[in-house]
Amino acid sequence: MHASQAIRKDTLRTGKPLRVIVADDHACIRLGVASLLHATGRGLVVGEASNTLALATQLDMSDCDVVISDLCMPGLDGEYGSLTLLRRLAQTRGAPAVVVLSMMSTPRVLTGLMHYGLNVIVDKRDVAHDLLLAVAAARERMQFLSSHARETLARTGAACAPCSGVPSAREWEVFQLYAQGMSVRQIAQRFQRSNKTISAQKRSTMRKLGLVTERDLIDFAMQVGLT
Repeated sequence: MHASQAIRKDTLRTGKPLRVIVADDHACIRLGVASLLHATGRGLVVGEASNTLALATQLDMSDCDVVISDLCMPGLDGEYGSLTLLRRLAQTRGAPAVVVLSMMSTPRVLTGLMHYGLNVIVDKRDVAHDLLLAVAAARERMQFLSSHARETLARTGAACAPCSGVPSAREWEVFQLYAQGMSVRQIAQRFQRSNKTISAQKRSTMRKLGLVTERDLIDFAMQVGLT
C-alpha cells in the first residue's frame, strides 16, 4: 500500500499546530499555503522565504517542525535552486521535515528527489487537496506523493533511473542560458570558453537532472520557469 493511502484520519488530528516555514519565489503560493494552514489550524507559519538564502536565514532564526519549499527557487551562489539545502535537511537527524512543492512532471527528477530522501512531494496542482496530508506524512517521517506526482511515476514505472547529482553553479548558468535560447557557441563566447567545454557542461547538467533528450530539456525548462 502506498504511504499516502496508509495515512489515517487521525494523522490530521487537531492539537498544537506545527511550526512551518513556507518558501517559494511566488508570493501567491506562499500566501495560499499560509492561508490553508491557518484556516485549518494545522500549522503556524513562523517564517517565509522567497529564495534559498532567505530560507537558510529563516532556518537559523526560527525553530520549526516542517519546511514547505519550492524546489526551484533562486539558489545560493547561483547553484541549482534549493535542492542542496533541502537535501541536507532531509539527511540531517533532528532537522525539520521537508515537504517539496513542485511542478515537476519529469519522472527521473522525482525519482532522484526520493533517492535524496526528499520523499514528501506535492505537485502544485494538488496543493489544496493534498498539502495537509503531506504535512501530516512529513511530521510522521512517512513518504507521500500527491496525485499528479504519483501519476507521473506510474507512467514510466519504478525502473526509471534517478537523476545523479546537483549541477554546479556554472553548469546551471550554462543550462539556463541554453534553455532560454542561446546556442552553445554564443555561450562559449560569453564565458570565453571552448564550444567543447560548454557542450560538456550542458550534457553534465542534463545527466544530473535525469534529462535524456532535447525534448526533456525543453519540458523541464518550462516546468521550472526558465522559458
